[in-house]
Amino acid sequence: MVTPYKIAVNKVEHETVVNRSRFICFLEPCESIEEAKEQVKQCQLLHPQASHYCYAFLTKAANNSLGYGYSDDGEPSGTAGKPMLAVLQGGGIGQVCAVIVRYFGGTKLGTGGLQRAYGDSVRQALVFLQSKTKIAMATKTLACQYNQVDDVLHIISQVQGQVIEQEYLQQVQFKLSLPKAELAWIEHKLQTLSAGELSLTPSDNL
Repeated sequence: MVTPYKIAVNKVEHETVVNRSRFICFLEPCESIEEAKEQVKQCQLLHPQASHYCYAFLTKAANNSLGYGYSDDGEPSGTAGKPMLAVLQGGGIGQVCAVIVRYFGGTKLGTGGLQRAYGDSVRQALVFLQSKTKIAMATKTLACQYNQVDDVLHIISQVQGQVIEQEYLQQVQFKLSLPKAELAWIEHKLQTLSAGELSLTPSDNL
């Protein structure tokens, strides 16, 4: 995905109580299914006496139709994981996992009550979640003449690109991290600078 999007950057723990049932929501940054499962495992270790460990996660942007998952963990189907996921997606912050640890309080909430309780638990925790903008980056290499270095670095700085590595040989060899959304513009500027001689190439080890 080229378009920048928000991702989670901090951990949140927030508890709500509904009819004596405790719902403890944990939010954490998450980039993979494996990370989400590990977060569930950590919650099970922290709260070994809990009744349920329901979760939902996004490994990509909040509005991306791929890279998500959820579990009701023994609650009636559709009453926990799905409403949790819906709130996460509506929150607009990607790469996040929500785990809700539930301690049953003795009173059944019914399917509608459970959906509201799990959804509200995530919604209230999201208030405390911080985010940053993630920009999709591409790694490229570029070789230029010594007298072109200043101009090349200026072009890279205009798009908040980064020099990962550089070597000064017969030519100057750069390994660069560049925003994918700006690659066409960078290529155009390089071509203009060098009368068509400079061009980005896919990266290999420098």
